[in-house]
Amino acid sequence: METNKQQTINLNKYISSSGICSRREAERFINEGRVTINGKPTQLGNRVGKKDVVKLDGRLVKPKRTTLYIALNKPVGIVSTTDGREKANIVKHINHPERLFPIGRLDKPSEGLIFLTNDGDIVNKILRAGNNHEKEYFVTVNKSVTPEFVDKMSNGIPILGTVTKKCKVEKVSEKVFKIILTQGLNRQIRRMCEYLDYEVTKLKRTRIMNVELGFLQTGDWRELTQEEMQQINKMIATSSKTEEASVVKEAPKAKKAKRKEVPTKNSFNKKSASFRKSSPKNKRKNTSFSSKRKRR
Repeated sequence: METNKQQTINLNKYISSSGICSRREAERFINEGRVTINGKPTQLGNRVGKKDVVKLDGRLVKPKRTTLYIALNKPVGIVSTTDGREKANIVKHINHPERLFPIGRLDKPSEGLIFLTNDGDIVNKILRAGNNHEKEYFVTVNKSVTPEFVDKMSNGIPILGTVTKKCKVEKVSEKVFKIILTQGLNRQIRRMCEYLDYEVTKLKRTRIMNVELGFLQTGDWRELTQEEMQQINKMIATSSKTEEASVVKEAPKAKKAKRKEVPTKNSFNKKSASFRKSSPKNKRKNTSFSSKRKRR
């Protein structure tokens, strides 16, 4: 049994966190001698560490995994991947004891807010473009942001074989604009700017849905608050977590009329069979056959 209180949990709480019983029932099981830690008898007040093995009536007890939701202020140069071959991958940067993965991407040369979690169910609900969840960016470009530029960016730009959804664009200063997207196309903002002959020199994401980057320093992370998660869960309550949310439904294709097959000389069908039956040749054969029977 580990004794460091910062790394351990009360035995009764550990048992109840598995979902098999309440804390009061766990205390009763301990008093009845039905619980062991690493094969040894237990008593109330014992604490459990990560490496300890707890059993109730000889059966292993495991607490339910805690779901984690993390907001990171990603620095430039960090890659939004879990691939261990990438030295600058986002998971190594955070170095969290739990196995986490990013929700979506933020390009290597970009910085700002990105979520990480161990909850696979929430990922697609947030990411699907059809669910219309907002992401806000501040973008610096290499020349003046004109009214024409703002208008064109707002109304859709042809990139990657499609036209981007209409979005909110606002000039902030001479070479800085704010843009709010509900899409997540590959390098979308950079491609949109390139189409209009602009080059992005700095791109920072400052908000995802209801969560603001705030005063979180570059490279630092924090867990999302209970209030933030309650709001997110409300926002995704009706969200699809399937591809259907991202796909534009096409009009059903008109059915093509089937071409009538012309029977070949030797093909067999009802029409050809009836034709052969009533043909003069067959009539002669049938007549001669019947007349022979009469003679007999």
